[in-house]
Amino acid sequence: MRHAPHAQPLLMCPAPATTTIFTVTERAPLSRKLSAIAESATLKVDAKAKALQAAGRPVVSFAAGEPDFPTPPFVVDAAAAALTDPKNFRYTPGAGLPELREAIAAKTQRDSRLEVTPAQVVVTNGGKQAVYQAFQTVVNPGDEVLLPAPYWTTYPEAIKLADGVPVEVFAGADQDYKVTVEQLEAARTERTTALVFVSPSNPTGSVYTEAETRAIGQWALEHGIWVLTDEIYQNLVYDGARAVSIVEAVPELSGQTLLLNGVAKTYAMTGWRVGWMVGPADAIKLAANLQSHLSSNVNNIAQRAAIAAITGPQDEAEAMRAAFDRRRTLIVAELAKIPGVTVPVPQGAFYVYPDVTGLLGREWDGVQIDTTLELADFILEKAEVAVVPGEAFGPSGYLRMSYALSDDQLLEGVQRLQRLFA
Repeated sequence: MRHAPHAQPLLMCPAPATTTIFTVTERAPLSRKLSAIAESATLKVDAKAKALQAAGRPVVSFAAGEPDFPTPPFVVDAAAAALTDPKNFRYTPGAGLPELREAIAAKTQRDSRLEVTPAQVVVTNGGKQAVYQAFQTVVNPGDEVLLPAPYWTTYPEAIKLADGVPVEVFAGADQDYKVTVEQLEAARTERTTALVFVSPSNPTGSVYTEAETRAIGQWALEHGIWVLTDEIYQNLVYDGARAVSIVEAVPELSGQTLLLNGVAKTYAMTGWRVGWMVGPADAIKLAANLQSHLSSNVNNIAQRAAIAAITGPQDEAEAMRAAFDRRRTLIVAELAKIPGVTVPVPQGAFYVYPDVTGLLGREWDGVQIDTTLELADFILEKAEVAVVPGEAFGPSGYLRMSYALSDDQLLEGVQRLQRLFA
């Protein structure tokens, strides 16, 4: 005889689920600080150009700020060798491998003429993290940071992320895009805490002379202003120029200067993500503490590669510099053939920054063009050439063009512009 199954006690039955539907209006807002940060214009233009190229469009891109050369083979070999050593698979000191910090200290003495100890070095995930941490280290809420313009797009955003206030000080083509002490003094207030000093410059390629650098350094020293000097292009100079570090020009300034650098540009290592900051021990300690919570150590394999790049033979780096020099001469000569375009000759980095105000306020191919934002879009659409508008670096009226691309592509791109604006 089969028995009916026992009824389950009521308490064993799961209670019906209660579903609460949350709407976006009930959610706490996202970060206002991050929402106010602008997207990197250079990366945005480069991504658009690469997407068009992937779709089969013959776009010539002058947007990317990276060498088109491969990383030197001996650097790659050092990374490959590092992969066979299990110690590189573990956490290492957050401020960087001791051997790399020692190599950076030696490079700083060699190229910037500043003697520092490895303890005054923090290795970062690329130069961009060094920039971010530098502002976090010296800027307090409401502090003003003098920012010579044209400037690299990341500087004002990094200042704002540190709750600082960027104060633009503009120098046009008539000044070779270099600010003067008089301009800096006119912009200084009691809230001025720091100055950004970049030579050679991104985006202009301008290089301050030793006398100009010394004058600015002495002014900063006199007023107790921190200097954040980005020296990542210091080895890419031409026409016999030399990028004199501000701490070489004014050694007494070293106690209030943070030097930012990396392997990306000189050694064609943009994707390896190794940068660094150098400065007074107390400031570097703060930066290292921040990094211990932010990211800890940089990838050990990339650090081993950076050691090889800095300490190894410099022949390939010099060959790349010579190629950039050749391309610089070519792009300046060809851009100068376009009526309405003024081209100061850059002495460093791998950018040219033509003044194109003569092309604005006019109709081109039936399109009214009043800003370089509009001009850049017009050039991409009509000539399939990608350039970065001046609004990304300060005032409208200029274009940034990287000449870190092949000679053939460079000539083809500029000749398209010549035909477009004939």
